[in-house]
Amino acid sequence: MSEARYVVAVRALCDFTAKQGDLDLRFTPGPSAQEGIAGHIEVATRRGAGYEAEVSLSGSFGPLLVRGRADGYDPVLNRLEEIKTFRGDLGRMPDNHRHLHWAQIRIYGHLLCQSRNLSELQLALVYYDIGKQKETLLTEYATAGLLQQFFQQQCGRFLAWAEQEMAHRLTRDEQLAALRFPHADFRPGQRALAEAVYKGASSGRCLLAQAPTGIGKTIGTLFPLLKASPAQRLDKLFFLSAKTSGRALALDALTQIRRSEPALPLRVLELVARDKACEHPDKACHGESCPLAQGFYDRLPQARAAAVDAAARGAMDREGLRAVAAAYRVCPYYLSQEMAHWADVIVGDYNYYFDLGGMLHGMSAANQWRVGVLVDEAHNMIERARKMYSAEMVQSQLKVLRQTAPTSLKRTLDRVNRQWNALYKEQREEYLRHADLPDAFLGALQQAVADITDYMVEHPAAMDSQLQGFYFDALHFTRMAELFDKHSLFDVTVQGGYGATLCIRNIVPAPFLAPRFAAAHSTVLFSATLSPWHFYSDTLGMPADTAWVDVPSPFAAEQLSVRLVTGISTRFQQRDNSLSPIVDLIAQQYRLQAGNYLAFFSSYDYLQKVAGLFAERYPEIPLWQQARRMDEHEREAFLARFTESSQGVGFAVLGGAFAEGIDLPGARLIGAFIATLGLPQINPVNEQIMRQMEQTFGNGYDCTYLFPGMQKVVQAAGRVIRTREDRGVVYLIDDRFARREVRQLLPQWWRIDT
Repeated sequence: MSEARYVVAVRALCDFTAKQGDLDLRFTPGPSAQEGIAGHIEVATRRGAGYEAEVSLSGSFGPLLVRGRADGYDPVLNRLEEIKTFRGDLGRMPDNHRHLHWAQIRIYGHLLCQSRNLSELQLALVYYDIGKQKETLLTEYATAGLLQQFFQQQCGRFLAWAEQEMAHRLTRDEQLAALRFPHADFRPGQRALAEAVYKGASSGRCLLAQAPTGIGKTIGTLFPLLKASPAQRLDKLFFLSAKTSGRALALDALTQIRRSEPALPLRVLELVARDKACEHPDKACHGESCPLAQGFYDRLPQARAAAVDAAARGAMDREGLRAVAAAYRVCPYYLSQEMAHWADVIVGDYNYYFDLGGMLHGMSAANQWRVGVLVDEAHNMIERARKMYSAEMVQSQLKVLRQTAPTSLKRTLDRVNRQWNALYKEQREEYLRHADLPDAFLGALQQAVADITDYMVEHPAAMDSQLQGFYFDALHFTRMAELFDKHSLFDVTVQGGYGATLCIRNIVPAPFLAPRFAAAHSTVLFSATLSPWHFYSDTLGMPADTAWVDVPSPFAAEQLSVRLVTGISTRFQQRDNSLSPIVDLIAQQYRLQAGNYLAFFSSYDYLQKVAGLFAERYPEIPLWQQARRMDEHEREAFLARFTESSQGVGFAVLGGAFAEGIDLPGARLIGAFIATLGLPQINPVNEQIMRQMEQTFGNGYDCTYLFPGMQKVVQAAGRVIRTREDRGVVYLIDDRFARREVRQLLPQWWRIDT
């Protein structure tokens, strides 16, 4: 321990020791990251020739190594500056913000005096108004002795925590290095997956892993990455999933690992969306409104310590962290963000790392964490990433806003509306792709953003939800316009009498995701359906040295009877003709072997037609249907119908909540009917996506239609065989399943009966 060093950034140190008072998140339009950088550059250019910008500093206090970059130092004036950009009235800045800023510059002041042997120093907080391009300086003189005293005081407050964290890290890594698999043995195929993950982490490479459903991919990826962590000096492991069910599986797997190694001090944190974590959704996030925001930072140290203690006994999942937050009267959502600094494994949604403003990515960069990333059900990543890096604006929302907007904003909103109208006034088609972004519209929109920003600065309490919603949409749209390139397209869709919808539509997320893969030590994307692997690797922007493993199935062909029904077409034009034969086919199989079945269709309308005819023709066979927009309770009730002793047919939508990520082993599910290839609908948008994919990669039809469709088919069929004891049947209903290019995308272990 004597040689151990705990490295902490100046900002992180001060966040820990100097934050006080209320949590205050009243909406104020602060500068963007780009504006902040530009503001720092502008201030630096106003200084003299000898001015030093971005001064790297570091210093020690016992085992602590404190480091960071001071914004600027003027050796002529002997003045150290901390630059903060802002908008509006500086007098509205909360006192606790300024208290934090002074703490930061005093720490930097000590480090500068120490490194340059200075006896005294002028400290300056430089507040730069982005809108008015005006500086406000707050200064104080301090001796090196006083700054050293302040530094030691802050480090002393943090030292006990740092020593605790070093001890935790040492014990954690010792236990992880000796970690044993939590079960008696690996399942067939699970060892091959685990070895590939371990090798990928050991070599610092990314991995695409295709592994069959039912082999235990969650624990088969978590275990090896945890075991590799000490040797690779990983600080954090992020387990990211697209769905709540995937996060629940990860938490269960981590609980199994912890139970198998009682001495392992593994802190596991579940990140939950703000709307699900908020205890007072009717209140604003500041101390004058919400009791959990009032005095938040004063109670945070005790809550933080209690959360760490709770983590030693179990995961900091949603309910566990909520209990701690309730005991110390702090906001559970913002407590979870604080605990992300101190957790070993963080379980959350894709967006926490891969989104444009992903919190975990930002934290990793700011704290220089070495991280390992696991991406569950990674076949969802392409569509999710496209949405992250797309932007849409709906004119009908602007029309409503113009009726209620403040008088001072009506002119700027009217200008946006006129330019919006000009985009499609001569458009004959409902949908039209434009080769270039509309400069005139963007100019009007950017001006509206600036005007709304100024209004909100002057009227911080007058913000309504409609204006705020439009503002956020406009900010995101202009941001994506700045990043617009060949990876995206711009289109206009006329909505009848409701105006038009404008969309910057990302098609190839690779340029945005590539830096995220590069920032992680190793990223593993795993799923049962990642074929062809180059489609996923290229579209997502994975590194050139990404490894690929296709884990052989542990299941025997005799376990699953796959039957092609090629005398039926499920194409839209022939769907009505398909209803009767599909209904009779389902009933015939049910009478042959009664039990639980799932029947998948390409849309709710198709589902309802088949289910209606089935109920009419075979009323004695139980059935239940997936409904539109089912909530969590309704989804659980649907799945609860599948028991070891029940019988009946559940009707569901292919690609929906029951087509992947659910586990119905044994008699809970003995068969599936898939009445579609799952191909995305042929429409103008998808046709443009196909053209873009063709230009970028070639093979545009397969990338746009065939690969995504067959991925849904294989995922749905994968619900049937979950263990080596399961037996079942899958019917693939459509004449196109007989095509060679389609059959090539089916699992190799299937034996297909025609």
